[in-house]
Amino acid sequence: MGGRVLLIEDEASIAEAISFLLTRDGCEVVTFAQGLGALEKVAETQPDLVILDVMLPGRSGIDILGDLRANPATAALPVIMLTAKGQGADRAAAEKAGVSLFMTKPFANSEIRAAVRALLAR
Repeated sequence: MGGRVLLIEDEASIAEAISFLLTRDGCEVVTFAQGLGALEKVAETQPDLVILDVMLPGRSGIDILGDLRANPATAALPVIMLTAKGQGADRAAAEKAGVSLFMTKPFANSEIRAAVRALLAR
């Protein structure tokens, strides 16, 4: 598969599991656990894909996504949004902000791998 993935997730066990799966598939995975500083981390790592949690310490994933879409340098960057809350309001806000794909936790390993593969192939 290959590609650089920035995983912005504050739950260590989820970040570790996703990182393990994607690394095994040939991706370079950089993890970050905060909402604050996430935009700077995107600029620093220059990822091919961002996996972004909705609820993060310091800043909402929805707000981060909105800022990524507003910046011409990151407007087309593929973003998978993860949430433990599968509520329609979260999905609607993410879609309005321009999410590439929305996934509810828990998800199957094959589901996240297929989503990453598809978005990196674009």
